[in-house]
Amino acid sequence: MYKENRLPQSAAEGIIFMLVISFISVNTIAPIIMFMEIGLSFQTYGEFFKIMPVMWIIVILLVRFVAGPLIGKIMPKFQGETDGFNARILLNIVMNVTILSLTLTVIGTWVGNREISTDIFTRFFPVWFRNFGIAFWIEVLVAQPIARFVMVKIHENKRVK
Repeated sequence: MYKENRLPQSAAEGIIFMLVISFISVNTIAPIIMFMEIGLSFQTYGEFFKIMPVMWIIVILLVRFVAGPLIGKIMPKFQGETDGFNARILLNIVMNVTILSLTLTVIGTWVGNREISTDIFTRFFPVWFRNFGIAFWIEVLVAQPIARFVMVKIHENKRVK
């Protein structure tokens, strides 16, 4: 069976892959969204660092227990047997970003405000579309390529040994 060099090939590599993507995503997407919500300042950036560890854990849990299982069931319905690597990756990114941005638009607001309220639902769609756009482009242009590069380097190092 052919193994794609740009993707994890074991559980340990899967964890590394997820940690790389989630670390990059949480450290880029969350601050951009916070800056757009409450303004660019050192105080805002300081607030981000207070909630970043909590958001990182939430993102990992959502990927593992919500997005992963859902996408595992949905992907086969949309992907074709002749679809190439890039088409499958792009579909996976769109599905992941959709699920995570929907959930994190609500949860991220609650964590950032340090309270559970219904206020986010009154402005959900404009906020979600913005969050989706930010997350999609960060994933496509930064997080996913870096994580796939890390996988290629790991596999190259295994072949050398």
